[in-house]
Amino acid sequence: MSHPHAIAETAPDRAAFILDGETLTYGKLARRSTCLAGRLSALGCKRGDTVAIILDNSADFFIGAWAAQMSGLYFVPLSQRLAPPERDYILSDSGAKVVLSEDADLPRALVPDHWEDSETAQFERVEGSDMLYTSGTTGRPKGVKRPLSGAPLGSDPRRLNRARDLFGMDADTVFLSPAPLYHAAPLRWAMTVQRLGGTVIALRRFDARAALEALETHCVTHSQWVPTMFSRMLALGADGPLPANPASHICAIHAGAPCPPELKRRMIDWWGPILHEYYSGTEAVGFTHIDSQDWLAHPGSVGRAYGSTIHILDDQDNPLPPGETGRVFFESRAGHAYHNAPEKGRSAISRQGYATMGDIGFLDEDGFLTLTDRASFTIISGGANIYPAEVEAALLANPDIVDCAVFGVPDADMGQVVQAIVELNKKPADEAECAADIGEKLSRQVAVNKLPRRIAFVDRVPRLETGKVRKRDLMETYADPAKRGHPARISETS
Repeated sequence: MSHPHAIAETAPDRAAFILDGETLTYGKLARRSTCLAGRLSALGCKRGDTVAIILDNSADFFIGAWAAQMSGLYFVPLSQRLAPPERDYILSDSGAKVVLSEDADLPRALVPDHWEDSETAQFERVEGSDMLYTSGTTGRPKGVKRPLSGAPLGSDPRRLNRARDLFGMDADTVFLSPAPLYHAAPLRWAMTVQRLGGTVIALRRFDARAALEALETHCVTHSQWVPTMFSRMLALGADGPLPANPASHICAIHAGAPCPPELKRRMIDWWGPILHEYYSGTEAVGFTHIDSQDWLAHPGSVGRAYGSTIHILDDQDNPLPPGETGRVFFESRAGHAYHNAPEKGRSAISRQGYATMGDIGFLDEDGFLTLTDRASFTIISGGANIYPAEVEAALLANPDIVDCAVFGVPDADMGQVVQAIVELNKKPADEAECAADIGEKLSRQVAVNKLPRRIAFVDRVPRLETGKVRKRDLMETYADPAKRGHPARISETS
């Protein structure tokens, strides 16, 4: 049996979680989460019911999550920074019976000060599950809901086996999660580490310098990132030499968004061949993995399938051979449904019964998967498909560019044309000249039809904390031609 309560029986003083120098031990995590689970039971929460967690990175976040996990409940973690309409939609859609929050004014709120009192009840210790809402980049978010097993707490080996087999995690793991815990990857990895008896280190919010300091201060062994974090840390090199990777740091995991090859090469040059990339999603219908050595031999790939089989299908669900680009599907035993949206789940299943997370890509002859983009973000210009991730990777090869986003905007002649927004490491003296220079350099890397028609300069590319860009929002903003910035082609500057 692998779970924090079992760890607490033999090592109650071991650190389960550290934030800002404050430590939550396994003994305290087990005691407080047990009290809260009893409190939830006393409030009428039964197996299969849902509770919401609206807390920042904190010890209370884990106490709430494990209280639900250990008593057969679904728990829905939400950001405290959601606008009230966004928050209220998810609370209503999920059917949350209790809201674990510091905000006592929320309906059905149970604040941490009231998690331990005399009004508790007995409960059955069985595995619950998270119900995570998709980011909503293509519409209103929907909860990804996996069936509950009803098995005793600690009996689910899936993520534990993967953590051990692919990343070498164990009870000695010190895991840095610099991202918000209410997101899928940080939450699931952190709780997996706690099932193993390791220690989770968190930051209040991501800061490049603080993240690097945490690696050294806490003798971190494993960490998890999104590519934007790599860009922010590498940018510190403009102010002086970057610190050496600590000897303890043996595994840096990244996912969540495409990592441009040039950016990844720079990270491997800096930290050594400790980078591990995986491809999965909130839906968790499949999983791939690639280490640094295999990536250097297959640059741009997200790896080979683990625990599943990859199929590349055309729009009619016909299989495509290696090297041909199509929709990426997984054949696996994992199952899920979208809460209150069965039609969304059905649309993600092929006629063969394979499941997709909505991405486009291809397999090579060795079974390594390369993603080209999200299907919903493909730009169709003059009848030709253009994949933004390819153009973004080429832009980020320019050392003056810190971050960027590429997407389609309406055009009366071509249907759509390519638009880019760019974040530079310093403000250009002449934006028009800079845009033309970027376009000229880019023309040496991508075909002319993939070149951005215009480039707009921004102080910061608007990304979610997962590293993903809300491209639907950008497409709406830049649908207005007056906002599209400067021509990226010299022929259009006159």
